[in-house]
Amino acid sequence: MTWWAVDVQADPADREAVAGWLVNLTGQAVEERLDGTVVSFAPDDAQAGRLQQELARRFGAGVIVQLRPLDDTDWSTRWRDGLGPRRVGRVTLVPSWVTPPPASDLVVEVDPETAFGSGEHGSTRAALLLMDRFLAPDDVVLDLGSGSGILAIAAARLGARSAIGIEVDGEAIPVAERNADRNAVADRVHFLEGDAGELAVLLGPVQFIVSNILRGPNVGLLPAIRAALVPGGVAVFSGMEIGESHLFRPELERAGFVVVAEAEDEGWWAVAARRP
Repeated sequence: MTWWAVDVQADPADREAVAGWLVNLTGQAVEERLDGTVVSFAPDDAQAGRLQQELARRFGAGVIVQLRPLDDTDWSTRWRDGLGPRRVGRVTLVPSWVTPPPASDLVVEVDPETAFGSGEHGSTRAALLLMDRFLAPDDVVLDLGSGSGILAIAAARLGARSAIGIEVDGEAIPVAERNADRNAVADRVHFLEGDAGELAVLLGPVQFIVSNILRGPNVGLLPAIRAALVPGGVAVFSGMEIGESHLFRPELERAGFVVVAEAEDEGWWAVAARRP
């Protein structure tokens, strides 16, 4: 059987939506390349063609799709190859199928399965770097768009009293819960399905919020995030490309936040901002 790659090029603002749509439709993780191409896989040319048609129906002219045959390989798990431990600040991110390196104190072991968040994406690492810098021991944390749970789990490993991940994709919740169990933090880390803007206000006030999503949703969530933070609390915003930073900083200022630090990783940009 010959597997096929489905290469999808989309506008930067739409890439996460395209990737999430592909994951939900196929039940498989996608590959996100440095040039912005999102790659999914199909077990034969017929299914690849159907996926191409579905993409055109769902996203129209906003995507360019190309199909190419691959060598005989199990491409449903091939994306794991080459992934290994990554050190981000004090945290070592380790795929669940890899042995943690020796002398790693703060290890977060994660299997994203069909959810976003393996530690291989620059937006996740940039957010984690700022979290490591500004999260204080015993903080209560909200993780908006929690995906695989990687950031909420990392918060607990970094000393947070508790963390709640909010995710609109219900299929990601059990994935995140399994990862919390895997890291022995299930007593302090919980996940809820629902609207981040509505739930954040209900779950606040908290000391720390991380929102690793797109710029548009981040802007829309600013009032809710500010309302959910205690005075002096810190929010980390990620999921934005470096070129979007000049668009998001003014929105932060208008919402009453003070920028305290920024981070970049492989073309992705994150910012930490404090509520006065």
